[in-house]
Amino acid sequence: MNIQIFGKSKCFDTKKAERYFKERRIKYQLVDIMSKGLSKGELSSISAAVGGYEKLIDEKSKAYENSTIKYLAYEEDKIDKLMETPAMYKTPIVRNGKQATIGYCPDIWKDWE
Repeated sequence: MNIQIFGKSKCFDTKKAERYFKERRIKYQLVDIMSKGLSKGELSSISAAVGGYEKLIDEKSKAYENSTIKYLAYEEDKIDKLMETPAMYKTPIVRNGKQATIGYCPDIWKDWE
């Protein structure tokens, strides 16, 4: 398993995801999404795994409310805006190769073991 956790330092669910993998002694890489963000390749891989980039957007976040992303017409523009505003991502994003989850999903992670 090659686990990557993309999360925010103040996100409770990110901390729970870290604890889940720590308790099972599964090695993981934690990536602070606020400082590192996601590359275009990572974003497309994760979006394909979860069913579209729209599922990665946290519509309850202040960043989303203050953003113009909801008014953009072209999908490419929306993806660019999402990449430049990492505070809009739902977290944690947990990736295992080509598989990915959004949020705290221990039932799915159990199947990865």
